[in-house]
Amino acid sequence: MGFVFVVTSIVAALIHLAVRRPTGRADVVDIFLLHSLVFNVGFVGFFFGFIPHVFYADYAAGLIGWETGSHFQYEVGFHDGAWGILGFLCIRFRDRFWLATGIGWSFFMLGAAWGHLIDTIHNANYAHNNFFMIFVDALIAAILLGLLALRYWWVPRKA
Repeated sequence: MGFVFVVTSIVAALIHLAVRRPTGRADVVDIFLLHSLVFNVGFVGFFFGFIPHVFYADYAAGLIGWETGSHFQYEVGFHDGAWGILGFLCIRFRDRFWLATGIGWSFFMLGAAWGHLIDTIHNANYAHNNFFMIFVDALIAAILLGLLALRYWWVPRKA
């Protein structure tokens, strides 16, 4: 499901660019980064992390190929929900808030990708929401970090 939000963030940014013509490449980067933060952090963290892991923990565990009944699900869910809220707050707050949110979520996504990879290798867990998430989580991190790097290089910074 995370891949859907990667595509959605790109499509939403393209629509945004069609409606509001950018004045330069810095505007383009900001629009893509904003949509990536809202969709790939906000929506993914809140609706596909918090809600399933907290309210449908056993079902979510089954989709990932994990054992059911673990209270760890709640910890993961609230962690994802906290980041999801930060992703949505990126609509209102910018600059360093975007930087902190993007780097923090990317760090988590890379760790999650690594965890899914290890689970696949050691436990032969090829459940769709385990194996496929290796690539989705790494892709989200790469997109966010790439856009943050472009923003650093292209968007004028305030003193």
